[in-house]
Amino acid sequence: MAFKPEKPSIHGETPDTLGERLVSAGHPRYRVGQIFEWIYPRRAESAEAMTNLPASLRTWLSDNYDFSATDPMGKKTASDITQKLLQKLRDGSLIETVIIRAPMEGVGQDKSRRTICISTQVGCAYGCKFCASGLEGWKRDLSTGEIVSQLVQVCRIEDQADPTRAAQGLASFDNIVVMGMGEPLANYDNLLAALRIVNAPWGFGFGARRITISTSGVVPKILKLAEEPLGFRLAISLHGATNEVRNQIMPVNRKYPLEELIPAAKVFARQHGRMLTLEFILIQDINDSLEQANKLATIARELHAHVNLIPYNKVEGLPWVRPSLTRQDRFVKTLRALGVTATLRREKGHDIDAACGQLRLQKQKELSQEAESGS
Repeated sequence: MAFKPEKPSIHGETPDTLGERLVSAGHPRYRVGQIFEWIYPRRAESAEAMTNLPASLRTWLSDNYDFSATDPMGKKTASDITQKLLQKLRDGSLIETVIIRAPMEGVGQDKSRRTICISTQVGCAYGCKFCASGLEGWKRDLSTGEIVSQLVQVCRIEDQADPTRAAQGLASFDNIVVMGMGEPLANYDNLLAALRIVNAPWGFGFGARRITISTSGVVPKILKLAEEPLGFRLAISLHGATNEVRNQIMPVNRKYPLEELIPAAKVFARQHGRMLTLEFILIQDINDSLEQANKLATIARELHAHVNLIPYNKVEGLPWVRPSLTRQDRFVKTLRALGVTATLRREKGHDIDAACGQLRLQKQKELSQEAESGS
């Protein structure tokens, strides 16, 4: 399913594609460089802002391109200064983009390290049993421009808090994680096109090594990603150290069980020479046993991977429970005692329902109630 907007997003273009359209419309190709300078370093919100371009070209850009394929319509800030942005697409669909801040000693919150978590789909078809993103199924893939536009909107918002950074044309984030709504590798072509724009010197000029792509375990696309020349990092949403547990909470495991997933992860790690991350959401009485910890340690050592433990964020309508602090600590200590590097991620947006898809579902429910009351 594909949504065809009235006008394509300017943030989905490359110098080649935009140059061809300019020439066919009677404008000189060299204007491409000026346009991209306005789009990314200067974060232009409209063609009218591009004051060094001829009026005829500004009119043509306005008539032919959308400068805000995503539109921030709400923001929640957690006690740990994690922020979740609700963004509206042109077809009315809602997605989420999260700003995760890691304050650095001796500087204010506005100088903290920022990791931006972006979405790749409206909803998700993979049906992980603990995740809010797929509760209403998959609606569509995001376009290349919609994926990039999320980052542009973050920059526009962050520039207001740090005008000096904006004046230098610097990206308003330090890391990107593709871990938001959707299965990123299920929208492979649009995602990779978007990340090439983010990486390109005419785009954000953002290093590939600071971009992490997460997957629930789509083996063929992991192997395809391993062949990509840009060295993106890979995180595998494991969430179970045996097929029995993964089958219970992650339907993708029935198609790509651990016997296929682990070898594919090895291929990726060997090709790119960087440590993998294993994401593991701790759910009480499902995957937080010492047996699971021991089996997870075996997988992590085999892959030379870092384990990122995430206590479950409660999702309305789902039965799962976050383990106690004692059980969380026992799990991480077991991993470390077995020689695994592991991080136990404490509260990150728990008080604003930061798990993927929750804010979107809440807003959709509100809009539905408003529509019913108004009818």
